[in-house]
Amino acid sequence: MSIRAVAPAAGGVLLSGVLLLSTAPSAQAAAKAAPLPVAHRGASAYAPENTLAAVDRAHELDIDWVENDVQRTKDGELVVIHDTTLDRTTDAEEVFPDRAPWNVGDFTLKEIGRLDAGSWFDKGFKGERVPTLEQYLNRLDDTGQNLLLELKSPELYPGVEAEILKELDEKGWLDRGHVRDKLILQSFDADAVKTVHLTEPTVKTGFLGNPKVDELADYAKFADQINPQYTAVTKEYVDAVHEHDGPHGRPLETFTWTVNDAKTARSMADAGVDGLISNKPDVVRDAVS
Repeated sequence: MSIRAVAPAAGGVLLSGVLLLSTAPSAQAAAKAAPLPVAHRGASAYAPENTLAAVDRAHELDIDWVENDVQRTKDGELVVIHDTTLDRTTDAEEVFPDRAPWNVGDFTLKEIGRLDAGSWFDKGFKGERVPTLEQYLNRLDDTGQNLLLELKSPELYPGVEAEILKELDEKGWLDRGHVRDKLILQSFDADAVKTVHLTEPTVKTGFLGNPKVDELADYAKFADQINPQYTAVTKEYVDAVHEHDGPHGRPLETFTWTVNDAKTARSMADAGVDGLISNKPDVVRDAVS
């Protein structure tokens, strides 16, 4: 596979929506397959987010899909962390007191490797590290789990789309089996999603947000999913999304986030969403199964 440089295209607009209040499943929702549970940053209600421990916890809960976030270090390495700064989920302030605001992109991989990414969550996870994307993929290979990978703030890391695809390719994640049903790349940045699609058209992609209904046809040219926050989900909006075929010729899907309780999970299932991204994926799975 060759990685080609692609110029970014114009992005989209996010709009707020309305939470569906009904919790009683309709006949149509009941007939539809239950939404897929996705472990948000791993099973992040039970283990420190975006760590290998969170992957393992999701595996223990029999959750097949995990979501994570990827960024780039000062020396060009890809690491799995959500915030663009290190201070919330590591001990960076203590280890590097003079390096505020502790931006991920201002630290080398070796420096980030010194940080404790577990103690902030619970002392039982002391010594947990910020994993590299390679380490994360290796763990998913071991567990057999699938990956919903978010390009976090790609505007901070020019060219990161191609670098992520290169890493995925080198680790075997761009073969037919993976791109068919084990890998999705998503972002809030429409330009990044377009770049991924144009660079490697076989990869399934998702746009994080809820474009206007009359814009969905444009998003369907490069995104296989439209993934809004659950407060913006209505049945009418999900139906409008499903009316469009994505770049791979199949109806657009909707994975909504971040759903952590049974009542909301059932409401989202009734609205017809295809996936529930959750810190408590076992809770939402059991609520809609």
